Amino acid sequence: MSFPKHILAAVTATFLALPALADNIMVMDPYARAASPSAKAGAAFMMLHNTSGADDVLIAARSDAAKRVELHTHVEVSDGVMKMTEIEGGIAIPAGTMYEMKRGADHVMLMGLTGPLEQGSDIEVTLVFENAGEVVVTIPVDNERKPAADAHGGHSRDDHSTHSN
Repeated sequence: MSFPKHILAAVTATFLALPALADNIMVMDPYARAASPSAKAGAAFMMLHNTSGADDVLIAARSDAAKRVELHTHVEVSDGVMKMTEIEGGIAIPAGTMYEMKRGADHVMLMGLTGPLEQGSDIEVTLVFENAGEVVVTIPVDNERKPAADAHGGHSRDDHSTHSN
């Protein structure tokens, strides 16, 4: 790779690593993945930081990467058997807090993928907040990423009794 290409790659990587921010909602460390190249569904995960002094609610998400996009969580249906289900009413993000959407918990579910979620590619997802409005996030696809043990110290749905299902 030539020197100018190295600089362009470094600048691009730096730009993509910056968090998305709109109207006091910061989206950090987003990534998406699919189970296989032929998967019909995938999921996106991220850390949401409400930097405002007012509570907000993530009420919806949409993307051209899928025919249908929903906010999902996992619920236990019987003796350790988990089922994914749509979150009714959205995800509350109290003022000044961080909220982690992670594997095995809350996430953005991409159903009816319009193309494969290929390692190293990006998808665009629009998050819709009750107060902050729309936040467009470019999310890298990382099918090789392993889940971290609460690497951000953030909260998930299991941490808050104030979230509605």
